[in-house]
Amino acid sequence: MTMRIAVAISGRGSNLEALLHTLGPGAPAEVALVLSDRSAPGLDLARARQIPAVVLTDSADGEAWLVLLGRHRIELLVLAGYLKLVPSSVIARYRGRIINIHPALLPDFGGQGMYGRRVHQAVLDSGARESGATVHLVDEAYDHGATLAQARVPVLPGDTPERLAERVLQQEHRLLPAVVLAAARAGRPVVVDGSRVASHESPESHESRITSRGSGMQGAADS
Repeated sequence: MTMRIAVAISGRGSNLEALLHTLGPGAPAEVALVLSDRSAPGLDLARARQIPAVVLTDSADGEAWLVLLGRHRIELLVLAGYLKLVPSSVIARYRGRIINIHPALLPDFGGQGMYGRRVHQAVLDSGARESGATVHLVDEAYDHGATLAQARVPVLPGDTPERLAERVLQQEHRLLPAVVLAAARAGRPVVVDGSRVASHESPESHESRITSRGSGMQGAADS
């Protein structure tokens, strides 16, 4: 049975595009709805494929979210560059079935307002030797949710936020589809070996208990 997915975006939707490219005919998951808090360019990616694309009039209106998610029979909500908090009523209804991708190795370099260029600048300012992408479960708080997968990239001498962002984004485009496919096959989000995703091997999902830790921001940057 195909898992029906909603993707929430706030920008150009490159991670949405990576998902759409991966979830072709015969995939165990499909994007059935795309949501945004604004008239984001990424909505055109959905419309071009005749996927319902909705701009939320009030992104804090949990009932509006729930009506849309219910109408489209959504089983998994994916935040792919969505920059606002998901209403607590939505998290309560879909607890354990909302994931987010963040362009850094959480729990570091997250927090309210930490998205886009400022994340990568913070990594460079810290002197860290590596960065990467994190996919995590979403709960009511910024930067708090169990990590499902991480992919790492080196910080290179002379890096700028833009150069680092480009390398991290390449890993985001591999990591998020791998986590979604693993969730579809398992019927729920599961831990995925991000190192195997990064090395282009088949990702290995782990059915073991996910250990909660402070990680991940709901509004991590669109990428």
